Amino acid sequence: MSENKLSPPAVVAAKLQGCTNLKLRQLTRRITQHYDAELRQAGLKTSQYSLLSHVLKLGPIRPGDLAQAMKMEASTLTRNLKPLVAAGWVQLGEGVDGRSRLITITPAGREKRQAAQRHWKMAQTSLNRLLGMPRMRALHALIDESLVLLADSTTGETDE
Repeated sequence: MSENKLSPPAVVAAKLQGCTNLKLRQLTRRITQHYDAELRQAGLKTSQYSLLSHVLKLGPIRPGDLAQAMKMEASTLTRNLKPLVAAGWVQLGEGVDGRSRLITITPAGREKRQAAQRHWKMAQTSLNRLLGMPRMRALHALIDESLVLLADSTTGETDE
């Protein structure tokens, strides 16, 4: 390769075009579709499986604390909890005082999460196989590093 030509990483950097947000959203939609297709066999969406897993691990927990742990808005958490409460997989009970509430997983929720966990593992394994472990490790590292950098730079302001 001559000294004048750009190396492959430099070529990519020189041609970087498009909206990073759009590209990330496209990727996350594709990955969510991949997991949802597998979890659908257990009667759950990826978001519901994640919520059940967090309540199992962290509960009983106040809704605000759960929203913070999951890095989501409280209104999104409330909306996502409704079908889980209706199905009897989680319950909202009284907290330490009359004003607070606690989210707990029910025995039926534990069973549902356990059944779905097998499907989640199948989705994860097939994604690892499709993308390859070197790419998956690199992707996880890049995401983790980016989250740290973005957490250090955020001011708490949103465009919404």
